[in-house]
Amino acid sequence: MFTGIIESIGTIKQIQTEGKNKHFQVASDISKELKVDQSVAHDGVCLTVTKVDGDTHWVTAIDETLKKSNLDKLMPSSVVNLERCMVSNGRFDGHIVQGHVDQTANCTRVEEKDGSWEFDFEYDASLQNVTVEKGSITVNGTSLTCFNSEPNMFTVAIIPYTYEHTSIKNVKVGSVVNLEFDIVGKYVKRLMNL
Repeated sequence: MFTGIIESIGTIKQIQTEGKNKHFQVASDISKELKVDQSVAHDGVCLTVTKVDGDTHWVTAIDETLKKSNLDKLMPSSVVNLERCMVSNGRFDGHIVQGHVDQTANCTRVEEKDGSWEFDFEYDASLQNVTVEKGSITVNGTSLTCFNSEPNMFTVAIIPYTYEHTSIKNVKVGSVVNLEFDIVGKYVKRLMNL
């Protein structure tokens, strides 16, 4: 389980394709502390560390993961948000994040607001995921709060710290991002549809 509080930014060094899988070598300041078999969220996608090599680590994304996320669009030099699993005695600063991306969204607006930023994201409503006003959403692994919540879009406001310490500063109009919708909201929606 994760919280959506980004711990580090990683840079993709190499990508190797094997069948329908992709192996990613990621350089980061936490890589040397990782262990094989450890779960780490990469832009919100929970991946298992398969190898640690100095200041880099390797993870593998299978076909299903590549189809549901933006990982298939990564290239060498792409940056990703990284978060290790929450420790059981740690503070719960974000919200409950599983690292299971529900779908992707397109950025449709970025506006600088004299010290903060607003981003609009549009997603395919036919998959029946929902946001609620002032509810939680995970964008590329970052726990954020929605507003202007509509059936197929929402807005998030970004403070300077988040802008500088996550990959959100690289998101432009047209960028594809990973979304994980709030788990509590998903269960409520499921129960209402029974």
